Amino acid sequence: MRSKLTLGMFASLTLSVLASGCGEYVEQGRSPARVVIGVLEAASGAKPAEFGGVLNSDVVTNISKTVNSVQVLVPTIFGDLARVSMTLVLRDQGQGTTVNTPSALNQVTFTRYRVTYRRADGRNTPGVDVPYAFDSATTFTVPATGIATANIELVRHTAKEEAPLAALASNATIISTIADISFYGRDLAGNDVTVTGSIGIFFGNFGDPN
Repeated sequence: MRSKLTLGMFASLTLSVLASGCGEYVEQGRSPARVVIGVLEAASGAKPAEFGGVLNSDVVTNISKTVNSVQVLVPTIFGDLARVSMTLVLRDQGQGTTVNTPSALNQVTFTRYRVTYRRADGRNTPGVDVPYAFDSATTFTVPATGIATANIELVRHTAKEEAPLAALASNATIISTIADISFYGRDLAGNDVTVTGSIGIFFGNFGDPN
């Protein structure tokens, strides 16, 4: 009886390990190529051409406009952007003098992405501590060789009208977060591919551009 119990427990443990490994492999994708994020940058919607490694996201930006021949400051809400650059790397790099290179079938087309926000202090309740996560569409292809670059929306303007960001317009509080951006696509052979990058965001009512 003891031997049977021992064998049964061993079999269960083996199946558990195999199932766990299989789940991890499926999560990483079955494509023979991996997508590598080379650069992930962000830009304020008020200055969409000025990308950097960290984003100061202004919840309200006063824009100078002429109304009835008079210059006035108009409170305006902008969404913020992210710019990502990606390349392909084969899992099997080859051996010795034989070097494998990606083919046309390895190129990956991304069609969707998801943005989630988190804080270093662990307070991550959406709509209370951080903005709500969101999904959106994008279409760009990472070629077999070379670099693909794409712009996406990182912070929606509607998020700045909701808690917890809306309250920042009337106080000096700064909310420090990390945005995780996951991209979902497929290679030309039909294999699913997912890659995730992260970038720091400071939310607050910052000084407005001239």
